[in-house]
Amino acid sequence: MHLPRTRHSLTPEDNAMTRLFWGRLTPERAAAFIRHHPHSDCAMLIYAIKYGGNKSAARAVGRLAADELAADGFFSGIDIIVPVPLARERERQRGYNQSLLLACAVSDRTGIAVGRDVLERTTFVRPQTGLHRQERYANVADAFRVTDAARVCGRHVLLVDDVVTSGATMTACGEAVVASGAACVSIMSIGMSDG
Repeated sequence: MHLPRTRHSLTPEDNAMTRLFWGRLTPERAAAFIRHHPHSDCAMLIYAIKYGGNKSAARAVGRLAADELAADGFFSGIDIIVPVPLARERERQRGYNQSLLLACAVSDRTGIAVGRDVLERTTFVRPQTGLHRQERYANVADAFRVTDAARVCGRHVLLVDDVVTSGATMTACGEAVVASGAACVSIMSIGMSDG
């Protein structure tokens, strides 16, 4: 399976993913592991992880991404890994949160602790899929809250998700973490979509 690497971790402070957040959130660093194109091998992998119940694929790709990003020093100084939460109903339907599986795989490779319930989704209006950029931001505005500010206060928080498209979900999560006193936020995803 061909997985086209972004190589964002070579320039984690200024790359296509970091620039996606400028003007809304200022991540310390950001990286997606692979480029996510519809109907490609990587899209099939993400689909299997997100909707197909393939937990072992999530763990495997999470470890692979962690190893490659770690080789470039991407995780230096990070204090806690926080997965993007799903709405409770969505997590019950799937039986798992793919972002938590990815975060745990990164933790296995880096030794950085996972903040399993640091963030929670407070609202869920509709899926982001099919929405335009501004609609995505509006859909997740104030949708997340930190459950225990002491776990992020003064710390460098790494947010982990499966795919970043517009950056709306990660921005909303990052804003919640910063509002709770995080020293800084970095962002990691497995895929970065073109649109």
